[in-house]
Amino acid sequence: MSATDLVIDVAGVTKIFDGRTVVNAIDLAVRRGEIYGFLGPNGSGKTTFIRMLCGLLTPDAGSGTCLGYDVRTQQAEIKAHVGYMTQRFSYYEDLTIRENLDFIARVYAVPDRAAAVQRSLARLGLENRSDQLAGQLSGGWKQRLALAACLIHQPQLLLLDEPTAGVDPKARREFWDEIHELAARGLTVLITTHYMDEAERCDRLAYISFGKMLACGTLAEVLTEAKLTTWTVTGPGLRELAAALRGRPGVEQVVAFGNSLHVSGRDAAGLEAAIAAVRDPRNEWTRASASLEDVFISLMKGAKDNFT
Repeated sequence: MSATDLVIDVAGVTKIFDGRTVVNAIDLAVRRGEIYGFLGPNGSGKTTFIRMLCGLLTPDAGSGTCLGYDVRTQQAEIKAHVGYMTQRFSYYEDLTIRENLDFIARVYAVPDRAAAVQRSLARLGLENRSDQLAGQLSGGWKQRLALAACLIHQPQLLLLDEPTAGVDPKARREFWDEIHELAARGLTVLITTHYMDEAERCDRLAYISFGKMLACGTLAEVLTEAKLTTWTVTGPGLRELAAALRGRPGVEQVVAFGNSLHVSGRDAAGLEAAIAAVRDPRNEWTRASASLEDVFISLMKGAKDNFT
């Protein structure tokens, strides 16, 4: 993979606030046209990292490029070519959808502004609501407006910070269909999410916790690298069984999934010994593939807090 294939290519990116390292020497390479999922718990440093990529914050250490521009010295150039969708709806609620898009087009000095706004309305299915105040929109429609605003200046990179939080499953699915269509046209997308089904739709993933990168790669690579052994158990007395398993050597997590439990750990032999000690013939145990959620929780538990 040549450097020209990389839209994001940074190394050692670090940010410190009040003596606390909130982003700790992160390396990231994202290819052109790729959907890259950025995972991690709340407070892990994901948003701070994204803000450094799009030119809103300057790294305290590290180097690299975003869209070929230096992340430390060419922030204005980066901003002009990136679409950034924040966690919270950040447009004017007392303006209509059309007025909001027109304002953003003015900010970016988009040529033939009226035509660009009309194209954006049509692209995201907003034409029939174009005169509706943004403050009157549901979460899903606000999401569409935010995405239309991010795209109106035809960016080369989309940075999406938990864009589907608070919207219904149908709106989430439609949003992801749109993201995949945009990526197929060559747009690069870096997206943070807490939804594991969304993460599984990404081309590659990175997991950050307490400011440090703990895992990255394709879904298959992340699952394999975790080296997590998982068993599922069904049958009676699962609540009592879960209580008996928790805290035993080899058992990292015991999680209820409907009418079954997922029992996981990195020490396969220790896990099997723990299971053998509480095994009940009325229950059915099955070796299973670890899910991304299993891996996510395991990585969270193993991460060291950077608050102190």
